[in-house]
Amino acid sequence: MTESGSDGFSAAERAAMKERAAELRAEGKKGAKKADGLQAVLDAIAKMAPDDRALAERVHVTVTTTAPDLAPKTWYGMPAYADANGKVVVFFQDAGKFTYRYATLGFQESANLDDGDLWPVSYALVRWTPQVEETVVGLVRTAVQARGAGSEPTTTL
Repeated sequence: MTESGSDGFSAAERAAMKERAAELRAEGKKGAKKADGLQAVLDAIAKMAPDDRALAERVHVTVTTTAPDLAPKTWYGMPAYADANGKVVVFFQDAGKFTYRYATLGFQESANLDDGDLWPVSYALVRWTPQVEETVVGLVRTAVQARGAGSEPTTTL
């Protein structure tokens, strides 16, 4: 990944995403749908205020790198990433969406974050740091891990 800190996508990252969208469109109808989803996410991110956009860009790179099988799409106008069944697993809500004081990284019920009777599914996101990136990578990896048949979530509370 190109280092761009909290300044958003690098020129190389932007070019790579445009190339990937073109490749998906060239794959035909299914690929075109994926490309349209990717483009919709990039367009949604581009419309955000600068601070939110920088966070959303880092989330996008982190999610698509950590879980390449998740398909980018918009969900209520927000960047989101869906599983093979089209169900949203993770999403980003910019602070400006509802004039909140912080952006939110959220997970839907299709995310495998279950941990006993209580677990977090939404995180306030104020600044992107190496520690935040490490946490997000861990959450996304856990969210997309398939639970074996009959396996029970563990309780750590």
